[in-house]
Amino acid sequence: MKQKKLRILIADDHEVVREGLGSMISSQADMELAGEAANGQRAVMLAAALQPDVILMDLVMPQMDGLQAIITIKQNDPTARILVLTSYADDEKVFLAIKAGALGYLLKDTPRAQILQAIRDVADGRAFLHPEIALKVIGELNRPPDLPPTNAPLTEREVETLRLIARGLTNQEIGQELGLNERTIAKYVGSILDKLHLANRTQAALYALKSGIAKL
Repeated sequence: MKQKKLRILIADDHEVVREGLGSMISSQADMELAGEAANGQRAVMLAAALQPDVILMDLVMPQMDGLQAIITIKQNDPTARILVLTSYADDEKVFLAIKAGALGYLLKDTPRAQILQAIRDVADGRAFLHPEIALKVIGELNRPPDLPPTNAPLTEREVETLRLIARGLTNQEIGQELGLNERTIAKYVGSILDKLHLANRTQAALYALKSGIAKL
């Protein structure tokens, strides 16, 4: 019986990158190129139309960036399997992409064999992180805040805001969820960081996960 090939969708705004990845995928006996997208909007559309086994997603693209594309794709299809392949190891991008639902996160300097293995692992529902990214995740999860949380409790609105931060939502998206304007949400975020003695949204999201306020 002929083995079914893994169908891969590539989303990257650089044509040369798409061509290189497409050639690599097409050379594998167990893979085939399902489609290509040069921006996030196109990636969302093709993900819904083609139902690929794995989506290779760049993060910085025009019209809609990769993070928003991941969020939208996962909202449309929670079973979608997404592997981020980007040049950016920035902490904020890493954690937001993972929280948004990416199963893997690789840098574009990753060796070919590792990229192919990551595609197969993500297709099987297993996570695959570039070693540098894995160290960031482990380090952030294990690092306690510099100062203990204040005794000032979070308000109900702040807890709701923190829970949505952990989902990777922007201030604008949180405002839409709660029916509040973006400026009010920014004040809530600032108050949360101040009360919990946290440096940024990434630490706030991880605090929410570790404290049980939010779940993966």
